Formats: sequence, structure tokens, C-alpha cells
Amino acid sequence: MSGEMIALIMAGLLVVGLFMGHPLAFVLGGTAILGALIAGKTQVLGIVINRIFGDVLDNYVLIAIPLFVLMARFLSDSGVTDRMFEALRLLLARVTGGLGLAVVVISILLAATTGIIGASITVMGVMALKPMLQYGYSKRLSTGLIAASGCLGILIPPSIMLILMSSNSGLSVGELFAGAMVPGVLLGLLYGLYVAGVALFRPDLAPAVKSEERIPGGELAKMLVLEALPPLVLIFGILGTMLAGIATATEASAVGVLLSLLIVIFRGRFDWPTFRSALYETARTSAMILFIVVGATAFTGVFNITGGLRATQNLMRALDMEPWMLITVMMLIVFILGMFLDWTGIVLLSFPIFLPVVKEMGVDQLWFVVLMAVVLQTSFLTPPFGYALFYMRAIAPPDVKISDIIIGVLPFIALIVLMAILMAVFPDLVTWLPETLYKTK
Repeated sequence: MSGEMIALIMAGLLVVGLFMGHPLAFVLGGTAILGALIAGKTQVLGIVINRIFGDVLDNYVLIAIPLFVLMARFLSDSGVTDRMFEALRLLLARVTGGLGLAVVVISILLAATTGIIGASITVMGVMALKPMLQYGYSKRLSTGLIAASGCLGILIPPSIMLILMSSNSGLSVGELFAGAMVPGVLLGLLYGLYVAGVALFRPDLAPAVKSEERIPGGELAKMLVLEALPPLVLIFGILGTMLAGIATATEASAVGVLLSLLIVIFRGRFDWPTFRSALYETARTSAMILFIVVGATAFTGVFNITGGLRATQNLMRALDMEPWMLITVMMLIVFILGMFLDWTGIVLLSFPIFLPVVKEMGVDQLWFVVLMAVVLQTSFLTPPFGYALFYMRAIAPPDVKISDIIIGVLPFIALIVLMAILMAVFPDLVTWLPETLYKTK
């Protein structure tokens, strides 16, 4: 059977399985087995199993994923973000739209200490949504801002998505973390500029906090310093040690777990039931990710050996486009896939197809991977399967409709696209920091 036919059959089986509502991990693994049977090459399954044990289960880098998940849970339990949000809310009380700007700032700091969007959106939603609605903020602006800002955790280091991308691209975790740092922070700043613009031209959608809510400047400064110190220590402990070359990503994740646990203890929030719950949630999240990795490894292994991967790559080469046009097509594919798949499946399925073609075109692989990471932000915000939409629906009051949330995220999806365009026009946004830190050129 030709590679083209295998590609069509496996792609069709994948789509059917997903629309039947089965979990992605089992759809990928089941499609791999059916593809091998249909192609009459069941012997490839043995090769795939060896690859799973060699490339996935023995991959030292992937240890960082459960450690960062556990760190995020500890940080959430510590209550640091609650107090810091309160301090920023009071600091920006005199500014029209200040509450929205506080959400952006806290989300950036939270992203630099968690890497888990579910935790970020839930924490920010519980803290910020009710006050924003009480002070007269637009439902659409409030929900859209919290959903989009919460997704920064998967882009700004430390990010489990970047760790998985590193594992499947040959790039080091340090390079990817450094490359994503500037675009991630700039994307957060774009969100802040959008909120400031809305507050300027439509102050009724983002009003200032009432005067009776304000406190003296000295007391506020003291509160802000005390509440900002723990997350800043955590950020330095993780990113500082890793970007300085003192620790690997896995070692830095262990440092982050220790520091976040100490923060929980020092703030008097430690108890054994919460500790056990954090371990349980970490095990469940890590197992889910690993199951998807195993299923995707099986799928791409069979897809490759039976000729489907080569046929798909040849199809892309046959388009005979300029590099920028072909990369635009790739990003459009990623955007569309993001409406139906989560980032794990998209990365594991697209990297084996895209990266060899990108390398042949002479495009900087680090730049491409970070560009794809930025575009993947949309996968959490686009219906019908955007996870951020469901997180917001779960924590929003009944009078906030799902249509409000969907319409609210649309401007932020446009800002993500704008950030991708800026990265294409100014590639140094990605490459400058890694070149400076690691002297790659």
C-alpha cells in the first residue's frame, strides 16, 4: 500500500476517533495499531514499542513535567497570588482599567512560576472575575482578559509545553526557554496595552476603583514588597539557575518544587490533606500527558515506517512555495488543529512533519518552534474545544454566558496573531536572548 494511502487512512481514522469523543491518547494509539494492520506491517509495532521505551520513558528531560506541575500546585496552595493581586489592585486603583492591568501583571508573574494554564486561569478567575464584575467591568472584557492572560503560563518559561517541544525537536530546554521569554512577556504587554486602550476610549467598560478602596502609599508599598518577594525568589531560583547554566531544566524544576513547598510552609498553609491532594493531582496530570506522548509516539512511529510521513512531507515540498508562504500555511494548519486538539497532540503530530521541511528551507529551527508555541496560544481560546473557555465557564457566575466568553477572547486571538507577525518581521525577538546567553553565534 502506498504511503499516500496510508496517510489518508490514518488521518481519517484519527478524525473519526476524535469526533466520536474518545480520549486523544487512545485515539492515537488505536490508530497506530489499525494503521499497522491495514498496511500489513504488524512487525513495526515491536519497533514502536522499543522507541517508546527508549525515547519517551527513558527521557530524563520529561522528569521536569511532573515537577513543574507539583510546583504549580504548591504555589496555588500557598495563597501568594491572592495577596499579590490584592496589593496590585490597590496600587492601580487610581488608574482607569487598573484592575485589568493588575490581572495582566499577576498572570505574567504566575506564568513564570507555574507553566500550567488550568491553574493560572482558575486562580485568576477566582481572584479577579468577581471584583471586576462588581466594579462595572464588561463581562466580555473580564472573561476574555482572564482566559487569555491565564494561557501565558504555557508560553512564558518554565513551561511544560516548551519542555515537550525540546524533547521532540533536538533543541535544548534552556534555548527554548530563553527564546520564548521575550515573545511571551511582549504578548502579555500587548494584552495590557489593549486593556489600557479600552479604558481610554471606553472607560465605562473598564472603570477605576472607588476612592474608599484606596490605602496610604507607604502601607501599600510595604504590602507590595512583602507579597512580591516569594514569587520573585521562585522565578530567580528556577530561571536564574537554569539560564545562568548552573542547573539543567530538570534540576531547576526540582529547585522550584523545594522553594514552592517552603513558601507554603512559611506562610502557614501546609497541611497533610492538601499535600496529599497536590501529589494526587500531579500524578493524574502527569499520567494524562504521558499517555498522550506514548500514543502520539506510536502514531508517528507507524506513520513514519509505513511511508505516510514521507508522503506528507513530499506533498508539502511539492507546493513549491516561498519559505514564508509555507510557514504561513503551517501556522494556519496549527491554528485549525488547535480548534480540535490540545497542544500536546499538535506538537507530537506536527513536529515530525514540519521540522525536517523547515530545516531543508534553511529556517532557524529555534525561531520556528517558538513561533509555533505562540500560535498554539490560540488552541486554548478557539471554540469548540478551547480549554480556557471551559475553565472560564466553570468559574463564571450564571449570568455570564458562554457567548460572552467566546466574543471576549476574540480580540486576544487577534493580538496573538499580531505577535506572530511581529516575530516574523523581527526574528531577533526570539533569537537575541539565546544568542546572548549561550553565545550560539
